[in-house]
Amino acid sequence: MGDAEIIPIGTRGRPGRGTGKQPSAAARDLAGNRRRSEEPVEPVEPVEPDEPRAPVQETSTDPAPAAGETVPPPDVGVRAPVTTEERHPSAGIPVGDWLAAFQHAARELFGEEWEVQLARFLAFLRRRVTGDYAIDEYGFDAEVTQRFFMAALRPLAEKWFRIEVRGIENIPAEGGALVVSNHSGTIPLDGLMTMVSIHDHAGRFLRPLGADLVFRVPLLNALARKGGATLACQEDAERMLRGGELVGVWPEGFKGIGKPYSERYKLQRFGRGGFVAAALRTGVPIVPLSVVGAEEIYPLVGNVPSLARLLGVPYIPITPLFPLLGPLGLVPLPSKWLLEFGEPVRTDEYEDGAADDPMLVFNVTDQVRETIQQTLYTLLMERESVFR
Repeated sequence: MGDAEIIPIGTRGRPGRGTGKQPSAAARDLAGNRRRSEEPVEPVEPVEPDEPRAPVQETSTDPAPAAGETVPPPDVGVRAPVTTEERHPSAGIPVGDWLAAFQHAARELFGEEWEVQLARFLAFLRRRVTGDYAIDEYGFDAEVTQRFFMAALRPLAEKWFRIEVRGIENIPAEGGALVVSNHSGTIPLDGLMTMVSIHDHAGRFLRPLGADLVFRVPLLNALARKGGATLACQEDAERMLRGGELVGVWPEGFKGIGKPYSERYKLQRFGRGGFVAAALRTGVPIVPLSVVGAEEIYPLVGNVPSLARLLGVPYIPITPLFPLLGPLGLVPLPSKWLLEFGEPVRTDEYEDGAADDPMLVFNVTDQVRETIQQTLYTLLMERESVFR
């Protein structure tokens, strides 16, 4: 082959990419590594590879050469086609690694006994799908309450408020009883914390008596029913107490949770003593409960009465953080909580018809209220700080 004129045709043989000053690498390969100038090209000494490479066997459809016939060398720049094998992205991960990752995730989610917990969870889903679960006449779903409601409230009680429970032995192990507590906190979280504390320390479900407003809100109504709450009426209270339930009542109502921060831990009026009459008729003990710490989670410093009347709610709270910080102001302050269950007040020693005696009902109501108030003062003196 004579000297050939090299025409720059661009990088990798695509026109329009060359500089026009010197040929591309692909063009030099096609020209047999010869330059444009007439100067001879110095031979390049072959470089021995560091390691011997296996010879590449090439297949060809051309007939074998006859004896004595010379075989022309292959064209310079022609390379054997390279093929790649199609592979699934996960084909390189062994099955054992997938199983190990799944077991690790399950252990983190369900604990060391993840197999048992996972089996219970799947059984729970099956019962929910098939409808194989029971609720009582008030709508209480014990399985959902224990598995979800209590699980959701427990970190708040243990980690955020760090609740300390005293006198839990005063809660009867079985049978009906009435837990009477002070009410505070702007938002009634004290009732929820009392429920989870009794469940975890006494092993019983507390059935709270809720106000009308709780059962007028659609979603809140369903959640309250499933969690064991019922309307705060004397008929339902007496029926639950006769059925051996542990019933909770907060006689201060909205006057307790909506009182200003300046009046914290000062009990409001306990109504007309309807809870005492229910306990007297059913003969169950009354367990006074004093809660310290709930007053500080949302310090109430103001109210918007006109807006509250427009919305049909008891009050619109104004705290140091709400509505100034918006949704962030709804986060409760991490105050330290103390719950003390007092000695039960027995009602089975009274004669029949004692619930119809207004003076007797008033005296027992005042006794319960005074017990809670004095215990609050004692706990406040023992508490070192609001937050510890």
